[in-house]
Amino acid sequence: MGRSLCWCHPRGLRAVSTARWIVGLTGGIGSGKSAASDRFGERGAAIVDTDLIARQLTAPGGAALPAIRAAFGDAVIAADGALDRDAMRALVFAHPAERQRLEAILHPMIRTESDRQCVEAETPYVVLVVPLLIESGTYRQRCQRIAVVDCEAAVQVARVMRRSGLPAAQVEAIMAAQLPRADRLAAADDVIDNSGDLDHLHQQVDALHLQYLRLASA
Repeated sequence: MGRSLCWCHPRGLRAVSTARWIVGLTGGIGSGKSAASDRFGERGAAIVDTDLIARQLTAPGGAALPAIRAAFGDAVIAADGALDRDAMRALVFAHPAERQRLEAILHPMIRTESDRQCVEAETPYVVLVVPLLIESGTYRQRCQRIAVVDCEAAVQVARVMRRSGLPAAQVEAIMAAQLPRADRLAAADDVIDNSGDLDHLHQQVDALHLQYLRLASA
């Protein structure tokens, strides 16, 4: 790609609606967002992960389940009372309009909870992890900086297959439904190259952590 381990665009900082200095962290499926956010957390940043919030909302007894059951029926509810993610994934891929119905239920709840966590964080800056950060204007506007975790498409496919057991064709279909890699990179202030090993990733995150501390205190 011809880029250094991590790089920054000299853009002006974005306005946010919360009281904290926020870094939006994103990347395609299998890019390594979790590994990067884990390292930011180890360095002392508060991590607000919208995927984790979504899982909590759809776990047994989760606040989103009554509305999901009413909209989609018992076929998408697992035996333990949680959202049956495999059944829902199959439904939204077969019927794209159903994805919009699901998002209309989940997204406002996720935004509310992520806002709460960002405001209540007691760290110099917050890392807000959002898979669809760039596609979503509401999340993007809340971030003063955008960091994209990036790697080659073949690496993404291999990682997702290894961790989830999904066939390559299904992983590629998920990737095709996401924002193109070039568009994510174009929107980034900082790029974390995760094509190497974990040490390579950690070095970049550590450097960005120091940079974010300086920016947040300015």
